[in-house]
Amino acid sequence: MLGAVVAAAGLAACGESAEDGSATPSGTAADRTEVATDAYVFGYPLVLMDANREAMTADIGNNRFLHGTALPVPSSRGARRVGLDSLYSAAWLDLREEPMVLQVPAIDPLRYWIMPLLDAWTNTVHNPSSVRPQAETTAAPYTYLITGPGWSGEVPDGMRQLPMPTRMVWLLGRIQVNGPDDVPAVREIQAQLRLLPLSSWPPDGEPAPAPDGPVELPEPPVDTVAKMPAREFFQRMCDLMEDNPPAPEDAPALDRFATIGITPGGSPRGISAEELTAGAETARRQIAVYLGPETRAVNGWVISTDIGRYGTNYLLRASTADRGLGANLAEDVMYPTLFGDAGDQGLPVPFRLRFAPGQTPPVDAFWSLTAYGPEGHLVANPAGIYSIGHQVPVVFQPDGSLELAVQYADPGGRVPAGNWLPIPPAGQFSLVLRMYAPREAARTGAWVPPPLEPVT
Repeated sequence: MLGAVVAAAGLAACGESAEDGSATPSGTAADRTEVATDAYVFGYPLVLMDANREAMTADIGNNRFLHGTALPVPSSRGARRVGLDSLYSAAWLDLREEPMVLQVPAIDPLRYWIMPLLDAWTNTVHNPSSVRPQAETTAAPYTYLITGPGWSGEVPDGMRQLPMPTRMVWLLGRIQVNGPDDVPAVREIQAQLRLLPLSSWPPDGEPAPAPDGPVELPEPPVDTVAKMPAREFFQRMCDLMEDNPPAPEDAPALDRFATIGITPGGSPRGISAEELTAGAETARRQIAVYLGPETRAVNGWVISTDIGRYGTNYLLRASTADRGLGANLAEDVMYPTLFGDAGDQGLPVPFRLRFAPGQTPPVDAFWSLTAYGPEGHLVANPAGIYSIGHQVPVVFQPDGSLELAVQYADPGGRVPAGNWLPIPPAGQFSLVLRMYAPREAARTGAWVPPPLEPVT
């Protein structure tokens, strides 16, 4: 089993290779099934990324922006626990032919933006943002040269090279939006983003309009991958590893996987279809329940600070991809999450969330609190309030404390405007506290959110 110790230290090598470089199958059926389990965990983020890329680029192709144009509403049925703080500007890059140039225009310093680059294995390799532009120039526009593995050309003046270890790259940009009325302003910024091959730089004229998102996917990519027969999954993993090589520190794991034929450009062999299927099923169960070593539960909140760069913690990498593909680094965004019960239909439970003076979320950008129903969708309510703290400003008490009413019923004049967050009238709900550019106190655990307390 791929346990916490193995996940943290890397998978141990086993099996031998023949003189011609081919792996020699060895061990019992249980041994081979265990190798298949670990190989599935290892390759799951890679295959999931490719399934997502394939679905999102079916109509527009690679190397083009796809812009979000509207904020989600309770009837939206895409990803779960979506945020309302930003509009996405995403692109899938194919760096096999040449590098791509990304240019971010001048943006109001008070408007947060981030343009993270994920490799094919879901690691956030670079994360330029309004807080840390990581650019060659001190003022916008900021221009970046995104290069694939092995590229050795000359970087043009004024560009910051962002080398990527894989040829498949997901650019998952986000730009702060201050409510529905602010969407047109963000759309103007999106129209100024540039993404072109290096051979087409500098651009000639205005950028071509990018297609609007979101893309209506036939089904969530996690479901697409879950339905794949095991042999198809492992073959796709082998094919993808040719253009998207694993990291050098993955060598012990790859030596082990080679004993059943799972190598870059290879094919599963020396293992039965039943053993492959059993391994895949066990892996999916492990992925569904795993929490990372840096995940902690404090005051009812689940807080993770070890996502985005995974090293050899393959199970954390897979479970994070399964729960939320494209997760940010904790230095960019944190997502403390709380799960609660609103009570029975006839007797909804009101809650209070109180921040002591000087103890609101410590951030260099902004924070928000959003409520979700049992299926992870926004909570429909007559007031149309889905998130507070950012788009709906909060009101502090005279002593500097902040008390938020988290309840189904409208508290009326007893609670200042902006301090009420509706939850479902009954049953399960969740809260996500999004913290953009969190300060060190939040990342280290010196600061934690207060408990959500029922009002009796």
